[in-house]
Amino acid sequence: MSNWFPKWRPYSGSIDARPVGTNEYLPPIHSAILGVQHVFAMFGATVLAPFLMGFDPNLAIMMSGICTILFFIITGGRVPSYLGSSFAFIGVVIAATGYAASGTGAPNTNLAAAAGGIMACGILYAIFGFLVVATGTRWIEKLMPPVVTGAVVMIIGLNLAPVTVKNVLGNDFNMWMSLVTVLCMGTIAVFTKGLLQRLLLLVGLLMAYLVYYIVANAMGYGTPINFAPIQQAAWFGLPTFHSPTFEFNAVLIIAPIALILVAENLGHIKAVSAMTGENLDPQIGKAFIADGVATTLSGGVGAPGMTTYGENIGVMAVTRVYSTVVFAIAGVFAIFLGLSPKFGAVIHTIPTAILTGASIVVFGLITIAGAKIWIENKVDFSKNKNLMVAAVTIILGTGDFALQFGSFNLGGIGTATFAALFLNWFFGLADKSQ
Repeated sequence: MSNWFPKWRPYSGSIDARPVGTNEYLPPIHSAILGVQHVFAMFGATVLAPFLMGFDPNLAIMMSGICTILFFIITGGRVPSYLGSSFAFIGVVIAATGYAASGTGAPNTNLAAAAGGIMACGILYAIFGFLVVATGTRWIEKLMPPVVTGAVVMIIGLNLAPVTVKNVLGNDFNMWMSLVTVLCMGTIAVFTKGLLQRLLLLVGLLMAYLVYYIVANAMGYGTPINFAPIQQAAWFGLPTFHSPTFEFNAVLIIAPIALILVAENLGHIKAVSAMTGENLDPQIGKAFIADGVATTLSGGVGAPGMTTYGENIGVMAVTRVYSTVVFAIAGVFAIFLGLSPKFGAVIHTIPTAILTGASIVVFGLITIAGAKIWIENKVDFSKNKNLMVAAVTIILGTGDFALQFGSFNLGGIGTATFAALFLNWFFGLADKSQ
């Protein structure tokens, strides 16, 4: 096992001088605080995805922690990633279950069928991982060069932008408070140094929450924060588990999402490689297996499918702390939070305006991570092939251009991903013919 995990060493030097490597660790209190920030970074999306599909948010939080630790173990602690609820499943789960109460938090009565489809997707995803371990990543890299992966990572951020902004449209107070949240986070990012600067999302969120409380609860503007549900919620309690059922139609609709997760995960690993300066390509197969096993396990208890989280890549981009130990700590923290209905009630008090502001920052960081892949790999946009692949992919993904085959809806990200793959192959024929 000594070769499976790296030999971690303590980080030395000034915290502003250089990034913290994947095989380094900070003092326990610093690592714990950074782990908490990663949990906060993923929380909005990991809760929102199950709400939109009719799953239990507390179960999703708990499984995100378990799956993150599982990912840490399977990848030998060499890939800094947090696993959370994947948005790629939302469209297909709604299509497969006929769920009509998206966004209300009402339970999905056909959740068992969705869980079976998610398990099938996880198994297919893990098989892709074993293929990569056996044959290497050359075929994936040929299939998805930097121009493709950069575009796919970029649209993950851009595709979610309209959904995020839509939450506050028509409400002037919420729109202003969203910008206040962005300003709070930006202030911490630009005007502070050291550890405080690296905690911009967590500290910025708390600052914005305090400002909102003063303006709404104390001064009477907007909708005040309601703390009553916190008092009513229990401190500890198990979330609701569901046994999967395997229905052919649901499996047929949901399982192909594995292809999107492969593209998403590959893009994430490429983004992390670009940020850390470390070659993580040898870990791609294990990362696919880990994510596939995690998705299978998550579906097995009635939770959403899992994916490596762009939100947490955004956190790393700003903090420049890539220590994988931090993610193991974050996973443990998330498990405890998932077991606390009271904490779930606390999180539900965070106003939509603040979550929207935080999402603007985080999704923006994901988008820029895609551009960074292009820059780091010196993608030549004087070539019409690269220009067309990137241009079409970004517009399809941002515009949520979703192809539908019967009841199988690829979604905007899925359609754009497959378009990028096809166009890269098709336009590549011109190179071979010359």
